Amino acid sequence: MKWYTRKGDSGRTGIIGGRVRKDDVRVEAYGTIDELNSFIGLAAAALRRADGLGDMADELAEIQQELFDCGSDLAYAENPEFFKMGEEPVERLERRIDELDREAPPVARFILPGGSEPAALLHVCRTVCRRAERRVVALAAVHPVNEAVLRYLNRLSDWFFVAARAANARLGVADAEYARGAVVFRGTNHEHPRK
Repeated sequence: MKWYTRKGDSGRTGIIGGRVRKDDVRVEAYGTIDELNSFIGLAAAALRRADGLGDMADELAEIQQELFDCGSDLAYAENPEFFKMGEEPVERLERRIDELDREAPPVARFILPGGSEPAALLHVCRTVCRRAERRVVALAAVHPVNEAVLRYLNRLSDWFFVAARAANARLGVADAEYARGAVVFRGTNHEHPRK
């Protein structure tokens, strides 16, 4: 198979519906989702090397599949009959967020990304996920999108936050708090700085 076509040498690429500039808002959206998927692969490898984090690595494998579904839905935005993302993945993430959140101590201050290597990589995924969400919001301002993709990305960044904290807790590594900040979160463990 030939991996180069030379068709993109002029700065344009093919999408459903024709050719566009490579910095087109749609290409930016699913390109950032692809970037997120690559960081997830890195995080999953780190989680598999660590003791007691295999279940999260398995979840990341499913999330990678769902991110491809998100990209497909963005590509087929004008044809909702081809959409793959619905509410079930969002609901599953919500259930897992609640479960994982109970594994970490209550949060009082803003959390700095880091701690263990797996947690640090999950925080990288969280920030790239937020960027992907911003790119899809920008796309939604000019083209129709499957709104389930937006909900999924929003929830997924929350999942990365609580998964990073749970990973640190399982590995016996304390989260690093923003020491110069006051106590800003009170009450349940679900009140965290991701909203």
